[in-house]
Amino acid sequence: MSREHTYRAAVALGRAGMRALGMQVTGLGAEHVPTEGPVLLAATHVSYPDFMFVQDAARSSGRYIRFMTRHDVWQLPGVARAMSAMRHVPVDREAPAGAYVAARRLLRDGEAVCAFPEAGISYSYTVRSLMRGVASLARETGVPVVPVALWGAQRVYSVGVPDARGREPRPDLTRGRRIDVSFGPPLTIAPDEDLTSWTHRLGAVLTEQLEELQQLAHHRPRPDEHAPWYPAHLGGHAPTRVEAAHLDVVPRAAVRPTWGPSQPGTGGAPPASRAGS
Repeated sequence: MSREHTYRAAVALGRAGMRALGMQVTGLGAEHVPTEGPVLLAATHVSYPDFMFVQDAARSSGRYIRFMTRHDVWQLPGVARAMSAMRHVPVDREAPAGAYVAARRLLRDGEAVCAFPEAGISYSYTVRSLMRGVASLARETGVPVVPVALWGAQRVYSVGVPDARGREPRPDLTRGRRIDVSFGPPLTIAPDEDLTSWTHRLGAVLTEQLEELQQLAHHRPRPDEHAPWYPAHLGGHAPTRVEAAHLDVVPRAAVRPTWGPSQPGTGGAPPASRAGS
């Protein structure tokens, strides 16, 4: 860690920004992130700066996490060198093999690597289709997988149904946001286990973790509040999974959900706050 000058500076800058906005980031189950040795984190994706909140929530581990993130971030002026110095991994959805090889190398070097298997942010704020890459990396390398769920970050900067001009929501810098990050017990995959079946298992685990956070009292919307940042099947006004299908850009190779809301097409039983809305 003594050589992590760029990462250390980025973490300090991020924490300064969070303090300025009065953000409270809580890491639940952070003890599941090992302090040394290779580990693969599989995180839900609810906001653009999720990587910052995961890293902060895992600070007790003393690890600098290598994130697998969109390759076009490397095209931003002045960012490419910093991202490479922090050993993050660019992911090109059209040619993901390079990211897979880079992540495998990091794991074999004993690093902590975080993937976002949804390959994008879910407009319905449910766990959407998952890529098999996490299962494949874990099976090939034998490393444990720590499932990670985030909630609260979607109110800072996330996707949303575009307005009449086609614009999505802008960042909301309201002070005092609370962001909870849940780290679950490590999962393992057997050398002969089916990747698709295991990915279904991961989807169910991530859904359970995410919904536990979403239903915490401090995250629930008020009874009379219009809440496009809260999932429909729990009483909010985000689009249901089916309503969001045309907005979610999901790779064809992704594993389709068998997890989440129990009534596809409706987003679950209509809660009183949505009925007639």
